[in-house]
Amino acid sequence: MKRISIWMIIMCLILLPTSCMEWDYGLVEDFDVSASGRGLFVCNEGNFQYGNATLSYYDPAARTVENEVFYRANGMKLGDVAQSMVIRDGIGWVVVNNSHVIFAIDINTFKEVGRITNLTSPRYIHFVSDEKAYVTQIWDNRIFIINPKRYEITGYIQVPGMEMESGSTEQMVQYGKYVYVNCWSYQNRIIKIDTETDRVVDELIVGIQPTSLVMDKNHKLWTVTDGGYEGSPYGHEVPSLYRIDAETFQVERQFKFNFGDAPSEVQLNADRDKLYWLNDDVWEMDVEAKELPTRPFLPYQGTLYYGLSICPHTGDVYVADAIDYVQQGMVYRYSRDREPIDSFYVGIIPGSFCWK
Repeated sequence: MKRISIWMIIMCLILLPTSCMEWDYGLVEDFDVSASGRGLFVCNEGNFQYGNATLSYYDPAARTVENEVFYRANGMKLGDVAQSMVIRDGIGWVVVNNSHVIFAIDINTFKEVGRITNLTSPRYIHFVSDEKAYVTQIWDNRIFIINPKRYEITGYIQVPGMEMESGSTEQMVQYGKYVYVNCWSYQNRIIKIDTETDRVVDELIVGIQPTSLVMDKNHKLWTVTDGGYEGSPYGHEVPSLYRIDAETFQVERQFKFNFGDAPSEVQLNADRDKLYWLNDDVWEMDVEAKELPTRPFLPYQGTLYYGLSICPHTGDVYVADAIDYVQQGMVYRYSRDREPIDSFYVGIIPGSFCWK
């Protein structure tokens, strides 16, 4: 659920009280992938309001994939819109946006070990410590503070200058005691949070609707803006890629795209010295570059690239293809030398990845 129109916001607000899943339990299967070593989870969003989100697990060494592992291991559906996932200390935290829940699962058995409920519409989770995490939201001007050990909401961070009905906070990056967050829906800011006080202490204006946030080896933050859309009440401009110094919290460089471009999904390689993103094609750029590349890393294949990840161990590039938003999606795996290695079917609308 990367782009959301006004009518979708209205529909979600109308349906919000009835959009919670009923957790119907059924038969379960036993898994144990502890021996497989490295693995890749794929969060398949599913269709908004259909409750058909799923979780896939791929073994890069064996080149095998298991689909719907959450359902098969727990005997219940994952929910409505699997937005993102992170792993901490052997526990995977799966954020399910429109079901207002985050599941904690064992990353080897895929079984649920806990859940956080009563969230508005969660997007991403970031761990500040073992006993504190932040959860960003859409359609809420608060970032929720969580105690992950107790699976409880313990407080909120109010985001100034954001309306409850349209604002959103998204991805999070930490530098020292500060957490930086991009504000996407009808916003144009990166905010800075002091993790000792849980307060927003600064903000930086960028372009319209920043959609990603990463930090490179030089402690430079990178975000890409989508520029809004034609007829948007918030405005419409060319998308841009921004480089921001985390220490000074100032924009150092702006790379402008063209009208009609839709850059998204900014990622870094393991050494954090190369950026990757989607803009029809897959693009690669050195973090020291002074201009945008003119040739893509992987050319557009006439389909719908929707998600992107770089293996932190091998540098292999994984591209998620949503195809038509209805059928099972596909993931393509390429070497860092652009050679095709593998491809495999996953669930509906594969959107994000998480490395074990």
